[in-house]
Amino acid sequence: MPEPLTIAAAQPPCSPHDAETNALTHAAVIRSAAARVVVFPELSITGYELDAEAIDADDPRLAPLVAACAETATLALLGAPEAGSGGRSHIAMLAADGSGVSVAYRKMWLGGAEPERFDAGEAPTVLEIDGWRLGLAICKDTGVPEHAAATAALGIDAYVAGMLESANDAHVLDERARRVAGEHGVPVVIASFAGSTGGGFDSAAGRSGVWGSDGVAIARAGAEPGELARATLSGG
Repeated sequence: MPEPLTIAAAQPPCSPHDAETNALTHAAVIRSAAARVVVFPELSITGYELDAEAIDADDPRLAPLVAACAETATLALLGAPEAGSGGRSHIAMLAADGSGVSVAYRKMWLGGAEPERFDAGEAPTVLEIDGWRLGLAICKDTGVPEHAAATAALGIDAYVAGMLESANDAHVLDERARRVAGEHGVPVVIASFAGSTGGGFDSAAGRSGVWGSDGVAIARAGAEPGELARATLSGG
């Protein structure tokens, strides 16, 4: 049985297209979160700007994140557009720790205008930390039961997602978290974009949270940028 894991779902303010400024903001969140894992929303490092420049894992603008993770022994999961092949990109979840940044997961289920620029990821992914197996998801993935089922089939201890929903659809977070927890018996962590961003999201939902394996919310942020939900999950 793994030791308890403290995990935070963050919703930092975001400057559109400005990866350098947003990386500094993410780093400040990491330093203040007091968590082993900090999860950020979909495309958190650029905003939901579908024409934003792709970010490589070794982009020097992400160095402040690596430094913050090294200082605090944190694993950070951030959202970014990642360069693919043929001029295409992926909506990715990058994993940063004190040793650097890597691509942890690529969004499998695209929606809206996303397929015009982005290619879908090919497979579900599990990330291991301190004996915990975290199943990864990005936004629309969480609304596709097949995604959670395929991820859970890999053997997971929690389901972790970065999301973007409008304020009018804030209820979607609870609905999806309760469904995943109920069907697969695991805690769910959702970092949800707050504030305004591209793609017509003038007012994003926020309300990031951590739900127990029974589907009951055990930590919630409010709707404003800069808030955070943190909880300690118990192994087993």
